[in-house]
Amino acid sequence: MTIRPQLKYFLYSSDQAVDKESEIWAAPIPLSRKPSEKQDDISISHGDYFCAARDFLEKDSFRQLLSALSQQLRQDVTLRNIKEIRIYLEKHGEFYHPARIETLLPESRVSFVLNVAVSGAGKDCAQREYRLLQKLNKDFSFSFLPGVFGRGRVFIQAANLELKMFLAEWLEGYNEFHISRDPSDNKLKIVVWDPEFGNYFLTTSQTMELYRQAAMVLTAYYNVETFEHIFSWHHAAGDFVVKCQNDKVDVRLVTVRQYGPMFASNNGSDSPSQDPVIVLEALVVFLLNLALRMRLDRLDGTGEIVWADKVAAQQSLKGFLDALALKSPGSLMAEPLVDCFQQHLSSYARSELLALNRALVAKYHPLSPDLAVIKQHIAQHVDDLYAAAKH
Repeated sequence: MTIRPQLKYFLYSSDQAVDKESEIWAAPIPLSRKPSEKQDDISISHGDYFCAARDFLEKDSFRQLLSALSQQLRQDVTLRNIKEIRIYLEKHGEFYHPARIETLLPESRVSFVLNVAVSGAGKDCAQREYRLLQKLNKDFSFSFLPGVFGRGRVFIQAANLELKMFLAEWLEGYNEFHISRDPSDNKLKIVVWDPEFGNYFLTTSQTMELYRQAAMVLTAYYNVETFEHIFSWHHAAGDFVVKCQNDKVDVRLVTVRQYGPMFASNNGSDSPSQDPVIVLEALVVFLLNLALRMRLDRLDGTGEIVWADKVAAQQSLKGFLDALALKSPGSLMAEPLVDCFQQHLSSYARSELLALNRALVAKYHPLSPDLAVIKQHIAQHVDDLYAAAKH
């Protein structure tokens, strides 16, 4: 007799299971996080989505899910151990329509995320991101990124459409956050979207720690010698998530769209740079780009582009230095890398930092919605960063 766990399907906002008799089953899923946006000539129903997720999980007798469970629990898990599998359609992003896969075991519940890509751009992103997450989790000892457990594709006959998807670690208790206006004092603050206990605003100290950790995470995965870095991240896309517990803040990065060098190394190849001055100057460029992007978001995630308070710049520098202190100087530096960098940064005049920032901004796409906001604030931004560097 074939063992097959029971599968149930849910919308993120409800504990009421849906099935083919439900009204929502035949309704198309939104293909954008902005309902007003024009959508591609693609349409799949909620039923198509749930069935595709089911087919992915069931492939090869649930091989990928069982492997993921065994890795997470550090023990062998078989189909006999799984009482039920629940598939929750969580949200609709720019590239993915993620589902939370909740597996019910006799003594525990273990969740994963199944990132489902429908659009052409989403499918390209899924293929690239899975490879990058694998690489970074292998090459670095940090655990700021989700682990990945398997990928695949499912063809939907009714829609004549192939979906790509991959199974990854579900970050339990972590939530998306954005800049929002606090009605109690009309000030812009960070609001955490907590679907379980309700949205809440971070305190000033929590906000400082959030920005410090976000900068630390990005710097941790920066390759000092090859100049490779995580890029195309944006707070407006919800790329970072936060978990607040007993005043403790923990930040993770949930996506890696691209990873590559900021520019070619000094010898014109991908081999590591052997020039300590170039290594330090590249770090300055990385920091300036990081600090600029850290201040950008969209109001409430989808509204107008907004600019964060100066603590974002100050804490970007702090988080950057904290991560740099963890990196080996290698054979290039006589002193710890963070000390060498701070000495190097102190040699820059404010006017030089402003010129470098403007050179970075000149590389932005002319139609980028971020551009006008950056240009409006860039002089003060450099003052904020320069003052932080002098303390």
